[in-house]
Amino acid sequence: MRVTLAYGETGLDVAVPDDAVVVRPANLPGLADQRAAIASAVARPIEAGSAGARTVAVVFPDITRPMPNRVVLPPLLAALEAHGLGPGEVVLVCSTGTHRAATDDELVELIGPELMARYRVHQHAATSPDHVEVGTVDGVPVLIDRAYVEADFRIITGFVEPHFFAGFSGGPKAVCPGLAALETVLEAHSPTRIADPRATWTVLDGNPVHEFVRAAAALAPPALSVDVAINDAREVTAVFAGPMLEAHRDACTFVQRTSIQHVPRRFDVVVSTNGGHPLDRNLYQAVKGMAAAERVVRAGGQILMAAACRDGLPDGDFARLLRAARTPDELIHPPGPAAQDGWQTQVMGRVLAHARVGLYSDGLTPEQTREAQLEPVDDLNSAVAATSGRVCVLPLGPLTVATAG
Repeated sequence: MRVTLAYGETGLDVAVPDDAVVVRPANLPGLADQRAAIASAVARPIEAGSAGARTVAVVFPDITRPMPNRVVLPPLLAALEAHGLGPGEVVLVCSTGTHRAATDDELVELIGPELMARYRVHQHAATSPDHVEVGTVDGVPVLIDRAYVEADFRIITGFVEPHFFAGFSGGPKAVCPGLAALETVLEAHSPTRIADPRATWTVLDGNPVHEFVRAAAALAPPALSVDVAINDAREVTAVFAGPMLEAHRDACTFVQRTSIQHVPRRFDVVVSTNGGHPLDRNLYQAVKGMAAAERVVRAGGQILMAAACRDGLPDGDFARLLRAARTPDELIHPPGPAAQDGWQTQVMGRVLAHARVGLYSDGLTPEQTREAQLEPVDDLNSAVAATSGRVCVLPLGPLTVATAG
């Protein structure tokens, strides 16, 4: 049979055995009027929280997230404007974490030309000196972007999906790591936290990564958190607006019911993706799809990844750490102090210690793929045909949490 994988912007068809197990999340319909649902959800908290505010920071996810910003932001901003908080008082803050800044064209794609023309957009930079210490967590200073901290009225937006070491995306992650200085992110994603078995998909309580993130964000909490759930078409299926921790937990409970799928056993071969554009824009992001496959592939089995990686590795510490390592263990335990992106190579090393990984990608050369200790795949159909044993397919990669047993 043929299965369409989420790959880049167009998808990728692949032939798999007729008895292959194809695992997808429950795909809920989009809300009948998505913008009206957003407007209704934010109306009361904006009315209650905006009194006396002169400056507003509205945080939105960066280019690596399939957040429907063009659906969520306009009704939210219209509600603010109805209370006298328009473009002159509002700054839109892009929560990049440690990712690169978007180009002007990418920002237009993210939020639309009208908002780009009317509002000031500030992109967070983790290495900028313009951060404010808001307190400490576990004795470590928490430094958050000044543009957010000093606003009178703070709003965060995001979408919730399972996350391979933070439990779920959305909620407090918009603040930390989204708006945190590099030194704060390094602690949130420290090797010790990442190595903890509770730092995994859909786990919040007891997860050392999430608990640091939650505590850090609570030091400079938003007045309003707006989380959404989305379907395959990136349509909003549910809206959760209110205090950050409560809204996020409600969203996580909702998403957990639709994203977790059980399979009876582990497989010899798992075909996975990283959810297509924009999630698969580089190899750094594609580690999530590998981690999703790791959950259901047997030890010593094979993962076949399809990720466009149009932005390459990317360059920086991630590429440096990949090139310096010769074995999975050297990815897990690199020499020297903790480095930016070390959390991603740490997880990648864990996956490679468990199973072989082949990569089909238009954005990477075979040499770059081999440098990452992955096996280049020229033709995914031929690679699948050459395998033997039980096959599982994750067409949406990390958007589905498959659990074996």
